[in-house]
Amino acid sequence: MKRILYSLICLFIGFSNVYSADITFSGKVIDAQNKQPLPGATITIQELKVSSLTNVDGKFSFNRIPDKGKFLVQVSYLGYKYQNKTIDFATTQNITFELQPSLIEANEVVVTGTVTGADSKKNSTSVGVLSKDEMLDRPSTNLIDAVSKIAGVNQITTGQAISKPVIRGLSYNRIVTINDGVKQEGQQWGDEHGIEIDQYSADRVEVLRGAASLLYGADALGGVINILEPLTVPEGTVKGEVLSNYSSNGGLSANSAMLTGNSDGFVWRARGTYKNAYSFKTPEYYYPNSGFNERSYEGMFGLNKAWGYSHVNVSYFNNKIGFYDPQVDANGNFLNDNGDVITSAETKSRTLQYPNQDISHFKVASNSNFLFDKGNLKLDLGFQNNVRKELASANPSLFFDLNTYTLDAKYYFEQKNAWQPVLGLSTDYAHSQNKGKEFLVPDYNYFGVGAFYYVKKDWENSSFNAGLRYDYRNNQGKDLFLNGEQKFTAFNTNYSNLSGAVGFTHQFNDKFNFKTNLSTGFRAPNPAEQGSNGIHEGTFRYEVGTNDLKAEKSYQADVSFGYTTENFDINLSFYNNYMADYIFLAQKNGETIDVTDDNGQTQTFPLFRYQQDNADLYGTDASLIFHPTSFFHFENTFSYVHAENLAQNRPLPFIPAASLRNEIRLEPKIKSLKSSYFSVGLDNYFAQNRIDNFETTTGGYSLLRAGIGTAFNIGKQVVRLNVSGNNLLNKKYYDHLSRFKPGRLDETNPTFGIYNPGRNVTFGVYLPLSL
Repeated sequence: MKRILYSLICLFIGFSNVYSADITFSGKVIDAQNKQPLPGATITIQELKVSSLTNVDGKFSFNRIPDKGKFLVQVSYLGYKYQNKTIDFATTQNITFELQPSLIEANEVVVTGTVTGADSKKNSTSVGVLSKDEMLDRPSTNLIDAVSKIAGVNQITTGQAISKPVIRGLSYNRIVTINDGVKQEGQQWGDEHGIEIDQYSADRVEVLRGAASLLYGADALGGVINILEPLTVPEGTVKGEVLSNYSSNGGLSANSAMLTGNSDGFVWRARGTYKNAYSFKTPEYYYPNSGFNERSYEGMFGLNKAWGYSHVNVSYFNNKIGFYDPQVDANGNFLNDNGDVITSAETKSRTLQYPNQDISHFKVASNSNFLFDKGNLKLDLGFQNNVRKELASANPSLFFDLNTYTLDAKYYFEQKNAWQPVLGLSTDYAHSQNKGKEFLVPDYNYFGVGAFYYVKKDWENSSFNAGLRYDYRNNQGKDLFLNGEQKFTAFNTNYSNLSGAVGFTHQFNDKFNFKTNLSTGFRAPNPAEQGSNGIHEGTFRYEVGTNDLKAEKSYQADVSFGYTTENFDINLSFYNNYMADYIFLAQKNGETIDVTDDNGQTQTFPLFRYQQDNADLYGTDASLIFHPTSFFHFENTFSYVHAENLAQNRPLPFIPAASLRNEIRLEPKIKSLKSSYFSVGLDNYFAQNRIDNFETTTGGYSLLRAGIGTAFNIGKQVVRLNVSGNNLLNKKYYDHLSRFKPGRLDETNPTFGIYNPGRNVTFGVYLPLSL
């Protein structure tokens, strides 16, 4: 860790004088029709991590902008089309942006999670975006719960606090989550292992749907969730926010506060969040010991100068989550370990009982962009420590301690004839230890390194991109002997792969655009798939790894069509993802194993082994937005994925049901109020009858939701209030990806099922601060 910090200081000193000349970039934002100024418009330069707002005269300015180089500048204002323009600061230091009024504003949002930032119409990757306003209007229990509202995205849940992302049917180690510029590392292989990120830290979330191995390397077969932090505020300002939510189901209380500032190019930010909930309630009962306590602290400091920027993020996340193995008497009452009925007061206690899970995640990430005369270097370094304890008593049963080091560097060469070449290098190293008394996976190390070359060409109405990447990965598992018997067998495996991608976009006219992407990807088996040997708690199964697994390979084609008018926005995507040597868990011929615990009691578990076959996943994501007037919005999304084990001619497990989500939103203009809205939505989920042999089917259901919100001033302070309701009709249902739904121990023995949460009403208040 000291070496990393020392290297950062040397790089900082070395580069700080490389590109030191600076200018002031200023201008004005006006209405294109009546030429009136637009106060409060937002101007952002993502590549420099800076933003500004126009004043009452529509004027803005940036200090310490580099005097050379071309940068993508985005201008946005509510009720107007986004405007994206690449500006050469050597020739343009003052500009007037003229925005066109529009009922549909978000078509040309800049996407930053790809190799080069571009608006969505010139990005060949299928992308979904979740804004901060959308996250505020539709409160959720965690970050992935919020992201699952995007078409093509679902979640595998274990109660309120644990959600794992699913993109187009792929999950676990096939999805990469980027936060603070580095890949999040925290035991992604486990069913009950969530994402250790404060949901309120995100300013915006981008979801790259489909294989993204070219940029993010191994594990990005299904897609990428790119979590963007807030941009730095203008010089000489201090801003912040305070928000608080309370939810009726589970009594979830969430509070978060943030301050950020910029003094002469020295930028900083600090945030603290605390969340607490007791047991959630289904339409029929409270599910005991399903509450959680979450706290998160983070800080950022750094410099924004003419030579670029260099920021350091430090964060600590802790979540304690209760678990309960259902024990029910003849009357359907839940029982504790002593056989006594669990009372209503006990289900509403915010004190967690055993068993529970205690997760801590510490992270240090450095993000820098150094500018040169002939290009720029983006450098992201990270250290993460993930500690996961599963406790049946004061002493942890399972105890995983994972340390991960990551480096990602990309050099952007100077553009010539609108061609943008990029050269990238990434590497990561991880070391995991077992410190508990029970063992599921061995101690392991892994090391990976990858390099890629990418090039993009933009024309007025088209774009083309292509790239190649080479990856190498080494997995090492250590042996372990317990009571004279071998628990784990050591393994040392190497994997390598050459992958590529090619994409094309074309805008036929102002209304119709097309984009396509062909890509290959690669994922090495994770140490759990190779070395597991034990009971996976909460899954009611005994898991055994396979040392000689091959690497998964993905071959994906993606085609998207977009049609936009003044009142309509239609987007339709089709994809096919052929997976060679897809890895999955399976039970052969009803195989079981007897396990004797420390008390001498023997229990029989179904035995699952990791195996692999070729598979194919195809489907569609579609959206239709209808805005007949400025205050009426009708939004619809549809997602469907079909997943097949080609060798066995049966469905793959854990595939989400098709969904159709509809929402009507009214935004009336009310005197003395701002951003007022009323929404009502109906989320329809179809039956999922295509299941693997150890799963159970789930029926279709529809969930009614609604929301209302507004903002107003108390003096100079803006106050934003909102109320939202989910499952308002208190529908009894099982989500197909809920780990609490009925399972199957064998063909004739189903396990106990817990309904998803019932009616839930959330009250929220949000205070943006400007000091």
